[in-house]
Amino acid sequence: MRKNYLSWDQYFMGIAFLSAKRSKDEHTQVGACIVNPSKRIVGIGYNGLPIGCSDKEYPWARDGEWLNTKYPYVVHAEPNAILNSTSSLKDCVMYVTLFPCNECAKLIIQSGIKEIVYYDNKYDQTDSIIASKRMFDSCNVKYRLFNDIDINIISR
Repeated sequence: MRKNYLSWDQYFMGIAFLSAKRSKDEHTQVGACIVNPSKRIVGIGYNGLPIGCSDKEYPWARDGEWLNTKYPYVVHAEPNAILNSTSSLKDCVMYVTLFPCNECAKLIIQSGIKEIVYYDNKYDQTDSIIASKRMFDSCNVKYRLFNDIDINIISR
C-alpha cells in the first residue's frame, strides 16, 4: 500500500489553494473549500467580483478613494463558497487560505458551518479578526491553524 499520500486536511486545503488561483486580485488570492461530514466537497469559492461585473471595468487597487479600490466590489472566497454550495452546510468544515474577516464569519455561522481550518492569519490582531474569533467562540465554531501542506505541490 502506498504510504506517501495526502491526508484529508492536505487534500481539502490543496483544493482551497487551487481555487485561490482563479482570483484576478494581484495582491491577495484567497480560496475556500467546504466539506460535509462525509468528506464530500459541497462548496468552493475564491475572491472575485460578482457575476456580471467585468474584471476589467472595476478597480483592483488597495489604496486610494474607497470607490476606486477593490473593497466595495470584491466578494470574499468564503461567501462565494457558501453561495456556490450544492447542499446543506450544517456541520460542515470550511478550509480557507486566510482566516475569515468578521463579515464572512457572520455568514459562516449563519450557514451552519462548525469548523474553520485556515492556513494564514496575517491580520490576526486586527479588529475584524478579533470580532470573528469572538463570534466563532460564542457560537461554538471551532477554528484551527493548518500548516501541514507543501505549497509547492499546488504552485507548480
